[in-house]
Amino acid sequence: MDLHRLRWASRRGMLELDLVLLPFVENVYAGLPSEDQARFDALLECEDQDLFNWFLRKGVPEDAEHRETVELVLRHTGLQPEDGSQ
Repeated sequence: MDLHRLRWASRRGMLELDLVLLPFVENVYAGLPSEDQARFDALLECEDQDLFNWFLRKGVPEDAEHRETVELVLRHTGLQPEDGSQ
């Protein structure tokens, strides 16, 4: 997905998601391996409410690749892992 389309897809209209997704796209995405970029692109196909729950740690994705991508994004936001370890 080209960067312009990716920015547009990352603007979810929900402030909490925009604060997580847009900085990730702007600062991290281009440096990711193509496999991680593809997983992130796929994550953007998920429903906003699911993304909201996952990024606020109110749930975890059932799909292993989505779980991995959510963790990748959260690591780059500076948010602590669920168990408080780094």
